Amino acid sequence: MEVEKRKIEIEKKDNEIIYSKAIKAGKRIYYLDVKKSRNEDLFLAITESKKKVVGHDEDVQVSYEKHKIFLYKEDFDKFVEGLVDVVTFIKNEQGEAPQREYRQSSVEGTETGTDAEEKTDDEPKKGFFNKFKF
Repeated sequence: MEVEKRKIEIEKKDNEIIYSKAIKAGKRIYYLDVKKSRNEDLFLAITESKKKVVGHDEDVQVSYEKHKIFLYKEDFDKFVEGLVDVVTFIKNEQGEAPQREYRQSSVEGTETGTDAEEKTDDEPKKGFFNKFKF
């Protein structure tokens, strides 16, 4: 009984989110969660969550498909370098994607997309990849 309690406490600690950022992008939401490992090192857990709707009318079933990536601090530089390289390649091959503006939701703390009609010209365009230099 005591062993099981200890296991649950360890699992809770392993899953503790230190800092989190949610990025809503169409039907997907990307969660960037900073967590702490057992040896007290911080790491990044990236989760893609995609809403799946199956059925019609009264028989509709909603589920979420999730994919996770764990990124550790010793790999940050290589990961960002690779991401910048790949995104630059795509932009050079296909041009810039149309920018959607995202604003912070005051209710949930997550970002919500806005339509182009809601945008004003004096607001700068914001995007996830604008934080990186390409």
